[in-house]
Order: sequence, then C-alpha cells, then structure tokens
Amino acid sequence: MPQPSWFNRLSIFTGLTFLYLPIVVLVAYSFNASRLVTVWGGFSTQWYTAAITNQSIVEGAKISFLVAAISATFATVLGSLAAIVTVRIRRFRGHHIFNGMLVAPMVMPEVVMGVSMLLMFVTLGIDRGPVTITLAHATFTMCFAAVVMQSRLAELDPSLEEAARDLGCPPFLAFVKVAVPNMVPAFVSAWLLSFTLSLDDLVISSFTTGPGASTLPMKIYSQIKFGVTPEVNAISTIILGVVVFGLVASRIVSRPSAKSSLAV
Repeated sequence: MPQPSWFNRLSIFTGLTFLYLPIVVLVAYSFNASRLVTVWGGFSTQWYTAAITNQSIVEGAKISFLVAAISATFATVLGSLAAIVTVRIRRFRGHHIFNGMLVAPMVMPEVVMGVSMLLMFVTLGIDRGPVTITLAHATFTMCFAAVVMQSRLAELDPSLEEAARDLGCPPFLAFVKVAVPNMVPAFVSAWLLSFTLSLDDLVISSFTTGPGASTLPMKIYSQIKFGVTPEVNAISTIILGVVVFGLVASRIVSRPSAKSSLAV
C-alpha cells in the first residue's frame, strides 16, 4: 500500500489544525479567570458558575434541548418511514420526485427554509414559539435521518426476512422482528445526528421563533453582539461536551451490532 506523500500529510495536518485548534483555544479560555477573552488571567471555573446561574441561558438551554429531543424523535420516525419507502418499494410513480424532495433540505440554504417556514406559519395563523421551532427543525433534520436509515436498510440481507416469511411469519411481523433489531444502531445515529443539528441551529430558529422562545444559540449570539466574555466559552464547552458524549454513546451502541454481524 503506497504511503501518502509529504504534501498530503501537510495538507491533512493543516486542515485538521484549522478545524480543531480554535475549539481547543475556546475550551482552554473557558477556564480563564480574566474577563478578557484574549488575556489569560489564571485558572478559574467562575464562568461555568456564571453560565449555570444565568437564568436567561438556562431557559434558552431548556428550550433548545426540549426542541432538539422532540424534533429529533419526529425526524427519526419520519425519516425511517421515508427510507423504507425508497429502499423497499423502490419503483413507484413519482419515485424520483419523492427522492428529490426528500434530500432537498440538505442542499437548500437555511435562509430560504427559514423564510418559507415563516411564511407558512403566518399564512396558517400559527403563533410562533417552541412548537413552530420544533416543526421547522423536524422538517429540516428529517432528510439527514432518512439518509442514515437508507444506508442501513440497503445493507440488510433481505434473505433473512424471506426465511422468516417462509417459516410462516407475516411480512410486517418479519420486518419488525428481523430488520428492526438490526436497525437499532441506525436509529440511534439518526436521532443523535438530528438532535445535534437541531441543537446547533440558529438561522431557522431565528425565523420561526416567537416572544419568550429564544433557543440557546440565539442567546449566545445576542450576548456576542454586546461583547464576548469567557462565559460564552463556558457555554460552548458544555455544548461540545454534550455532543461528544452523544457521539461516544452512539459508538458504544453500534459496537455490539458490528460484532454480532461479524459473528454471523
């Protein structure tokens, strides 16, 4: 196997440094005792205490996590149904149109989605708030969940379900008892991906929110406009820790499935 050239190694190192060095600096300066972000004043955890006791931040975090959890659940369920239709049924009238509409939010600018959602809610007379943010996030993240579920469904061996049907199991029950258990890691991955995208969103939330329903990214953005303090770094570090924990949990959940598939 040929070894990568020095140019490729340098390019990879430069790219990874560009991506992760700002995150390392952000985490390090969240423990800064000084109020100035760029001046190190010693080690301190005072900004974590300030972030946890800030009622505005706490309320924004509650709304963000609640919206992310509910919208991720809706997105995973709807994305799974869409994946079943596209992978198992394959050919039906309007198949290509359905596929195109399913993946369109992945490439559509968030500003366009935010404006379209805003116009829809205003036209229907729906008061904007946590409910509208949840509906918008579920619509936005459903396509990502569908892609994850499609890849998992395409990998499953259909002969296993055929064997169950040959033994007298009804088609729906064969799918539930044979395919669904093998799709659990994909369910977890799709939910975590949707949860992370919803938790991180700012643009769509800004268009679909209402009075008293500001999410955590919106709170952080409003604070930055008045000046950056290490409290923002502390909040960002907490969010980063939640995301890393979710990724590790997803990895742990998917590992038994990989071992069992190898054993089979």
